[in-house]
Amino acid sequence: MIPSAGLRAALATATGDRIVYDLAGIGERYATLVEELPGVSVRFAMKACPVDHVLSHLAGQGAGFDAASPNEIAQALRTGVPPGRIHYGNTVKSDRGIAEAYRLGIRDFATDSLEDVAAIAAHAPGARVFCRLATSGEGALWGLSRKFGCSAADAVPVLEAARAAGLTPAGLSVHVGSQQMTTEAWQDAFELLAEVLVTLGRRGIRLDHVNLGGGLPALGYHDRHGTPLGPPLDKMFAVIREGTDRLRELAGGALDFVIEPGRHLVADHGAIRAHVYRLSSRRRPDGEPQHWLYLSCGKFNGLYEMDEVQYRLVFPTHPDAEYVPAVVAGPTCDSDDAYAPAPVLVPRAVQSGDPVWILSSGAYATSYLTQGFNGFDPLPCTVLP
Repeated sequence: MIPSAGLRAALATATGDRIVYDLAGIGERYATLVEELPGVSVRFAMKACPVDHVLSHLAGQGAGFDAASPNEIAQALRTGVPPGRIHYGNTVKSDRGIAEAYRLGIRDFATDSLEDVAAIAAHAPGARVFCRLATSGEGALWGLSRKFGCSAADAVPVLEAARAAGLTPAGLSVHVGSQQMTTEAWQDAFELLAEVLVTLGRRGIRLDHVNLGGGLPALGYHDRHGTPLGPPLDKMFAVIREGTDRLRELAGGALDFVIEPGRHLVADHGAIRAHVYRLSSRRRPDGEPQHWLYLSCGKFNGLYEMDEVQYRLVFPTHPDAEYVPAVVAGPTCDSDDAYAPAPVLVPRAVQSGDPVWILSSGAYATSYLTQGFNGFDPLPCTVLP
């Protein structure tokens, strides 16, 4: 994934560390998604990039929002989108959180338990609920299979309880896992949705929408040699189109769909300008030499996902260099502040202070920033039009 000319120019002219977002690139990715999935509404997962300019840009193109808290709901409303384009997608909610969301105008709530249904009925009377189904998460970097979602068998009584409590049992939702790299996960999700949809129909519950959740991957992550991983995005889109067509047939045609991309929209169109602290060499306990590249940016100030994601590193002052394998680590006094997957190739001649560009790092870079762990400041943010 090659960064845009504007993004490259902003990285090249930056005099200090920062994260840069390219709104034009984000908008193009959104337009492509809408074209590939006609009839599927987009609700951007705000947690991936809670930057006001990014949210407003997406809202202006027609996106809504998947919000996980009253604070996120309030931020989404400030973009000017109506409450009907925002849903409370977190199945973990307090009574106070439900009531505040309802006061702000939210009427669509995710759920996955009888206890949560009772709370929604008490604090958001008449609301619409959609039940999240658990998936295996296989094939994704983050499976998301433990904390959220109920079984197919439990989904039926959950939505029956919603109906009995005066709520509208409106939909089902799934999440195939974040940075999902296979088409099989989407196929399995549609099989699960079809099974529950048919069972609910037999119980007299007719849903009006299905939430396909997140999981669509970023395209710019690399392996240790700098080779793009290449998720089969075209095949994923084909499976999703076929799956939505099938579910519409099962539902008699009256079924709407939403999808909640996060990193897919923003990761590849955000990049970090950091700098080198030091390239050092020391021996491991087994006597083998090992290079370490310490950067000004790490897990606690912009690269929280560095233990799973292999970002592409560019060293603009060393275009033609001899490379050595090195473990890449952030600046803090914390042993978790390092790349876990494998050493990456870095210029042997790199010096302290040299700039480094960390590409496809736009997802979760701002939302996971600490407020100054070990005294290292959060990254400032620049947004390109």
